[in-house]
Amino acid sequence: MTYVSPNFTTKKALKEAIAEGKPIDVYEPGPFGSVPLNGTVYLEGPHYPKPHKWYAQGTMENGKLIKVR
Repeated sequence: MTYVSPNFTTKKALKEAIAEGKPIDVYEPGPFGSVPLNGTVYLEGPHYPKPHKWYAQGTMENGKLIKVR
C-alpha cells in the first residue's frame, strides 16, 4: 500500500486537497517498491502509528496524484 504526505485523516480531506491543487507527496515505505509515475496506486491512511481508517484508488499522471476514488 502507498501513503500520502501530508498525513490526511480522511479520504475527503485528501480529495479536497487535490481539488485545490495542493502539493501531495505519494510514497511507498520500506523495501516494497516504488510509486509509478503514471497509472493506478492504492492508498491508505492515516499512516502508522495511527490505525488505517480509509482506503482509496488513485491515479498518477507524470508523478502527480491527480484523482482519488
